[in-house]
Amino acid sequence: MSSMTLGINFTYIISAIMFIIGLKMLSSPATARRGNLLSAAGMLLAIVVCLMNAGLDYKWILVGMAIGTVIGLIAAYKVEMTSMPEMVALFNGFGGISSLLLAWSEYHQHPELSVFLAVVTFLSAFIGGVTFSGSMIAFGKLAEKIPSKAVVFTGQHIVNALILLVAVGSGIMFAMNSADNYTLFLVVVGVSLIFGVTSVIPIGGADMPVVISLLNSYSGIAACAAGFVVNNTLLIVAGALVGASGIILTKIMCKAMNRSLSNVLFSGFGAKPQAKGAAGPQGEIRPATAEDVYYILEAADTVAIVPGYGLAVAQAQHVVCELGELLEKNGTEVMYAIHPVAGRMPGHMNVLLAEANVPYDQLVEMDDINPKMETVDVCVVIGANDVVNPAAIDDESSPIYGMPIIETHRAKTVIVLKRSMNPGFAGIQNALFFNENTRMYFGDAKVAIQALVAEFKSGD
Repeated sequence: MSSMTLGINFTYIISAIMFIIGLKMLSSPATARRGNLLSAAGMLLAIVVCLMNAGLDYKWILVGMAIGTVIGLIAAYKVEMTSMPEMVALFNGFGGISSLLLAWSEYHQHPELSVFLAVVTFLSAFIGGVTFSGSMIAFGKLAEKIPSKAVVFTGQHIVNALILLVAVGSGIMFAMNSADNYTLFLVVVGVSLIFGVTSVIPIGGADMPVVISLLNSYSGIAACAAGFVVNNTLLIVAGALVGASGIILTKIMCKAMNRSLSNVLFSGFGAKPQAKGAAGPQGEIRPATAEDVYYILEAADTVAIVPGYGLAVAQAQHVVCELGELLEKNGTEVMYAIHPVAGRMPGHMNVLLAEANVPYDQLVEMDDINPKMETVDVCVVIGANDVVNPAAIDDESSPIYGMPIIETHRAKTVIVLKRSMNPGFAGIQNALFFNENTRMYFGDAKVAIQALVAEFKSGD
């Protein structure tokens, strides 16, 4: 082994270690930002070494880095927090199409492949294509460019099974004779793009956090296969890490909804209208003004704030943090109860609150807050709906029955901030709104909380 090869492999080991440590740091809000930077630095190191080893002039490397940096900075500063799930879906798709194009390029240059290389080329192209087109559908649903509800039709499972059967059959024939099967490879590419569409359109908006996580795993698996295609050890390691972590996260998300992955992928949740009255009034609501809510909060010893997608839409995270600080100055213990699938992507609420510099030690997971919910004086629900719906516990006919929720209904008083009485992603009304201990505080979350902040400041 030459000294050059030894140096490259050593650099790859260093990069892989940086990936693993960075991934571990992402598990905690306190270290997530540093973990992300460490992983990015590891990837930068690996890319530079790889390109220089391939004979690419360093000037072109710098040009590529400059272009990527500009695009990344624009995305980071211009994309609003509410659009972050869409951006993640796009990035997943870009990862998938990269693996597909890489496999295609290698096959185009070297059509005579061994059986093993033909198999990994097929996997890289097929999974990459599914990831790309599936991510584009997920993006469209999240951005509301296309209907976010599940799109199902008669025989859909049969159609998907036939598409998958065609893909597998094509892959087997391609592996047996890759040199004379360029057309068959193109068929694999086309089928993969179709399958990505047909496998994601039956999934409704309520399940998008799981879909994003799963597509992220797909992009990693495709990259891992592409690593075998180009014989790049680090790409294999990085792809395997992303694929494995994505699958683990997907399993965690499914557990948080008490649903299996097959149920998420094939049930068509949200496609059928709910039973009559499910989204209609279920009792009398008790509206409250900003002054009413102020007096309730001012007298509370403990306050638990439950953020949801409505908080992100209103961009109210900064005023929520300010309200929390005012409550603390008043001698109140403040907690932020985080549901695993609140928002539209994994960790959406954690990222949102971290942006506002909410103290990490105030973020409490669902399993930790529920046992002590009865001791909470006031639970403030901001833009969350299905993840606090008690129907998941006591209504066996509800489509969300069995889903673990943040049990806000057990708090002494519940304040719900909403624009209107419209239902959430699941399309069902929330029984919490009609409980005797619930007060509805209507309005844009940011404006409504600013009014509370003003009440606290005027009361000083």
